[in-house]
Amino acid sequence: MIKSERYLALDVFRGMTVAFMIMVNTPGSWQYIYPPLKHAAWHGCTPTDLVFPFFLFVVGVSMFFSFSRNQKGLGKDALLKVGKRALLIFAIGLFINSFPQWTTDYSHLRIMGVLQRIAIAYGLAALIVLLFSRKWIVIIGSFILLAYWGLLYFLGGDDPYSLQGNITIPFDRAILGENHLYKGFGLPFDPEGLLSSLPAVVTVLAGYMTGILVRETEKQRVPVKLLVFGSILALAGYLWSFALPLNKPLWTSSYVLYTAGLASLLFALLIFIIDLKGYKKWTSFFVVFGMNPLFIFALSGLWAKSLSRLIVVTDAEGNTLAGSAWLYQTIFVPLAGNMNGSLLYALVHIFFFWLIGYILYTKRIFIKV
Repeated sequence: MIKSERYLALDVFRGMTVAFMIMVNTPGSWQYIYPPLKHAAWHGCTPTDLVFPFFLFVVGVSMFFSFSRNQKGLGKDALLKVGKRALLIFAIGLFINSFPQWTTDYSHLRIMGVLQRIAIAYGLAALIVLLFSRKWIVIIGSFILLAYWGLLYFLGGDDPYSLQGNITIPFDRAILGENHLYKGFGLPFDPEGLLSSLPAVVTVLAGYMTGILVRETEKQRVPVKLLVFGSILALAGYLWSFALPLNKPLWTSSYVLYTAGLASLLFALLIFIIDLKGYKKWTSFFVVFGMNPLFIFALSGLWAKSLSRLIVVTDAEGNTLAGSAWLYQTIFVPLAGNMNGSLLYALVHIFFFWLIGYILYTKRIFIKV
């Protein structure tokens, strides 16, 4: 076995995903967004649709290096550690959903969300890798993807991969209740629901297996191995998509393979540029995000909700605006117009949270979530 080495590329990759998550979640106006910064309407995969699976992939890679140092199996201590972390991440997500708590109608509170999916995917993937050997991890991951495909196909409606006909709706409605599902698609459907979180577990497992590949390969050969591994996964996902469309809201099995493959390819490129060729000067910006990723992401969510729900401004005409709308219309639209102003608003927020992360980083404060 090759001795484990620390890869700066992993911290950069993690930071890049957090920065891009803030960008796509914080436009100045949801009416003015450039197409690559939008999710696919339903089937398909835009650059924005890569962000969340890339983050889960990095969770899996990081899990391997963490567990290889600290965990030797699923003992009581490991179970408590994994359980506490998963519950904490889930609770933070629920806190953000309900914020501000004093104005929330809890009978219609959305239960799931991005952090909740991270918690479930991390928790279940951690249990699998602590309980089973790598051969069984591959078998279990493959079974989950095939079983999920079967559930979608055989238990869905006449159009099983459609918004109205997919099986995740009745499943999540039965467990969570219709009032607690996301309504952004025009009907109760949660793109981070319970059933569709199962294939997301495999996204984490793919990252974990990538960590094994990286550790057991001579450093000079790592990019080539990742290139081959990623190409196989991405091609398999693409070919599968002719039968099972790439779909982020459903987190289809083809989408899992395709995005994990692309994540592996990007990881290979970053390792080649940063850790092998030594081009590191540009990386510090993303490393700052990568050192406190979940904290910065959660903070950005709370800030966005505060701007839109707590801060109210009266403009010169006497109109009452949410703080976010006032900032966009008063500062960013005059500077850059509607479309570029919306983008600039997001970029300024990235820099704002980078400053917070930089202060934490310089003081060596790392908030583990």
